[in-house]
Amino acid sequence: MVGGLLVALALSIVQLSLVLHVRNVLVDAAASGARYGTLADRTAADARQRAEELITASVGADYARDIRVGHADVAGLRTLEVRVLAPMPVVGLLGPAGQMEAAGHAPVQ
Repeated sequence: MVGGLLVALALSIVQLSLVLHVRNVLVDAAASGARYGTLADRTAADARQRAEELITASVGADYARDIRVGHADVAGLRTLEVRVLAPMPVVGLLGPAGQMEAAGHAPVQ
């Protein structure tokens, strides 16, 4: 009985680590996409494509299905915002869609 409890605890810790890893990947991809999209010769479509490529390479295409790019005002600055809505990994990488949200901003030059 104690062994089963320890296995359940270990699997819970592994799953929590996976959720945090996916969240960090999404935040990093959104921020990288936003920075890429604000370069002089790039557009908002390039920002979306960059974020999609990074997410697909890291955690899979299911997590890159809903990426929104737009402009936002942050602390009085006009920024390019990349927002990613992705599934919350509940069991492995499987889970309900649209439960995790990550955003990245970069000032428009």
